Amino acid sequence: MTGFPLQRPRRRRRTAALRRLAREHALAPDDLIAPLFVVHGSGVAREVPSMPGVFQLSVDAMLDREVDRLRALGIGAVILFGIPARKDEIGSENFAPDGIVQRALRRLRERHPDLLLVTDVCCCEYTSHGHCGVVKDGAVDNDATLELLGRVAKSHAAAGADVVAPSGMMDGMVRAIRTALDGAGYRDCAILSYAVKYASAFYGPFREAAESAPAFGDRRQYQMDPANLREALLEAALDEAEGADFLMVKPALAYLDVVRAVRERTALPLVAYNVSGEYAMVKAAARQGWLDERRVVLEALIGMRRAGADAIITYHAADAAAWLAEGGVG
Repeated sequence: MTGFPLQRPRRRRRTAALRRLAREHALAPDDLIAPLFVVHGSGVAREVPSMPGVFQLSVDAMLDREVDRLRALGIGAVILFGIPARKDEIGSENFAPDGIVQRALRRLRERHPDLLLVTDVCCCEYTSHGHCGVVKDGAVDNDATLELLGRVAKSHAAAGADVVAPSGMMDGMVRAIRTALDGAGYRDCAILSYAVKYASAFYGPFREAAESAPAFGDRRQYQMDPANLREALLEAALDEAEGADFLMVKPALAYLDVVRAVRERTALPLVAYNVSGEYAMVKAAARQGWLDERRVVLEALIGMRRAGADAIITYHAADAAAWLAEGGVG
């Protein structure tokens, strides 16, 4: 048949201009949230060995310089993780008025009034045992932890947080935090729930960065089994019903089916967390010359957007924003 086939999708791929015209999904710096690790001290910019290019930063010119760099690249949101000066059984610095995250919030709010400030609300970085809540008889006590999470969220809101992000996978955490925030007059502080957080092997480098490895056992009693999908939908639905403003799926790359499934069942904005192990693998392979870092990172991030993520927390944020400014994803 003359001219067969009539439909030739390759026509739309012939030039860069045609590919841009036909592109179905976009990735922009505004879609990215940069994680920052803040520590006590002065003049500290300590690179995390397992995460090249990621630093623990003191709340002074070191933090200022990094945030100024992110803003110049068009990134408008950060999520803060704190490493305390001292740890104890309940993680007291987590909700202290002069805690490390609270100090960082006040500094950033003053310097960058329009920067979206998100805070991780958990206990693992702050507790002497490294678990995500109050430990009783060798296990995390869910209900005793809820009161602590409310105190942490209130202290973050008071210091300037726009969004608090509970990550401990405690049942009822969103309702407890919403009740605490509203009761203290912080009704406009939003909640980004780590609604779907798996007990993943991809978190190892983060635990080095945040100094948060558990002193005993593991977190499978409260984080999700990687084999489960229907449970993810239940967790997301429960957190939405409790008042979450945003939902998260963590990790991202090995769980894009979960991102898609949650996306299809909620109208809430959805965040994917491109976690530390995913970052470290790409960095290690790129340093060996085994892959093209720029192309792999942008391909992975656009895959998360394609799966349904509205925003992505990623340690690649600064590099990705710079690469996007040079010419996009294709």
